[in-house]
Amino acid sequence: MDITNKFSILLVSVILISHPDGDSALPDRCAGIEFDAITPDDKGQTFFFKGDHVWKGFEGDAQPSSQYFKELNGHVDAAFRMHNPENQGDHDHIYLFLDDKVFSYFEHTLEEGYPKEIQEDFPGVPTHLDAAVECPKGECVTDSVLFFKGPDVHVYDIVTKTVKTKTWPHLPACTSVFRWLEHYYCFHGHNFTRFQPVTGEVTGNYPKDARRYFMRCPDFGHGGERTTLKCSDFKMDAITTDDTGRMYMFKGSNYMRLDTHRDGLHAFPITRSWKELTNGVDAVFSYNDRIYLIKGDQVYIYKAGAHFTLIEGYPKTLKEELNIEGQVDAAFVCPGQRTAHIIQGRKITYINLAATPREITLDAPLPFGDIDAAFCLSDGIKIFQGSNYYHYDSPMLLVMSRIAPIPLKVTSAMVGCED
Repeated sequence: MDITNKFSILLVSVILISHPDGDSALPDRCAGIEFDAITPDDKGQTFFFKGDHVWKGFEGDAQPSSQYFKELNGHVDAAFRMHNPENQGDHDHIYLFLDDKVFSYFEHTLEEGYPKEIQEDFPGVPTHLDAAVECPKGECVTDSVLFFKGPDVHVYDIVTKTVKTKTWPHLPACTSVFRWLEHYYCFHGHNFTRFQPVTGEVTGNYPKDARRYFMRCPDFGHGGERTTLKCSDFKMDAITTDDTGRMYMFKGSNYMRLDTHRDGLHAFPITRSWKELTNGVDAVFSYNDRIYLIKGDQVYIYKAGAHFTLIEGYPKTLKEELNIEGQVDAAFVCPGQRTAHIIQGRKITYINLAATPREITLDAPLPFGDIDAAFCLSDGIKIFQGSNYYHYDSPMLLVMSRIAPIPLKVTSAMVGCED
């Protein structure tokens, strides 16, 4: 055992003994420890495992793991939440691994017949694992599970039950791996490193301290000093839903995925996904597997997917791309349609996106102005104005209205603000 590992064991021992609550058996993750496993459950609550204890969520004290998984006797080696929508008998089940055994839980109840030998459920996967994580199709080539042991990653195809082994020596030795908001994080010590799940590639400045991002700890900035905006003070810049159902809300220099309630709502810098947008956005809409982001008189068009790619030749001016000029306040495209609805002040403009050059098919007044954002789903349109929003069943009803309907309040369930 090298001196680094000896120091890590000594550090954990000190943490367990000197917990400020006086409980010698209660670990404190804010003191800096190495997790054994991390996984969300079927409701989206994240569990962080250490020894025979577990933390539920990104804040709070450790609890005995047997409180949630009563058949466990001690620690786990690895854990993941199954992504297998084609087989609802497995989908959203939690799999916990210990030595050569696997436990399957659903709604925190051990499934009949478990625990089993790992080989019985996952042929070709080794025992005494270090970590595991699900990898849905689109992020991996097929619906898969990544099993980590030393420098090797065993990619298990859920459908064919075959394994391909890769070696990623550049990635730190992962003691747990967590898929969160479609990104992959290797935890090592009290740090984490984000990686690409197909190649293992690491980009960006890593490692980073987990206490700043994945838990709320005093004096640890990003995680410990987070405050939640009151819904009564809420005001967004733009919002859109893409063809896959992903919903993005933009505010200032940050954006948030709103369709990921099970994994929590969390703000990220816009440049994380759209690196060219360094000063926020004014309006955004999605069309034909593309997302259009408007800032000032510039239009940025990105190809949608697991990662966004700026289309060659962009940005272009509003005049070049949409045949309009001036400040854009909001924009939307309804599902299955090819018309962009552009809101500028108290006017809405219809633009035929199937025409080249773009064709304006309608200019119409609106019943009110000062609109911040808008989006359209199959059940109608939501128009946002500060902490209020208005619902219309269709663009035609919006255009035909002469007075604004009764405003509705933005709620915590919609955007993660505090009621």
